[in-house]
Amino acid sequence: MNGFHAFPDKERAFAEIARVLKREGVFIGCFYIKGINKRTDWFVNNIFVRNGTFTLPFHNKNEVMEKLGSEYKEAELWNLGSIVAFKCMRKK
Repeated sequence: MNGFHAFPDKERAFAEIARVLKREGVFIGCFYIKGINKRTDWFVNNIFVRNGTFTLPFHNKNEVMEKLGSEYKEAELWNLGSIVAFKCMRKK
């Protein structure tokens, strides 16, 4: 899964993935996170948001960890510049 930064309703997308993922199913993905690199943030906000490729709001790494930690177990996160990659398993 790649592209949460493009979803207009990120909360709904997270909720829907958690809803349809089987118990102990694995969720793997990557997407843009804010606050790592000022140049990338500027480019995203002034180019990609304006042309509709990316949509607000964006999360920082801590917010992503909190979000995944609430629905998933064994969450592993790492970032490659302004991209966060993750692997986690559904709890319920």
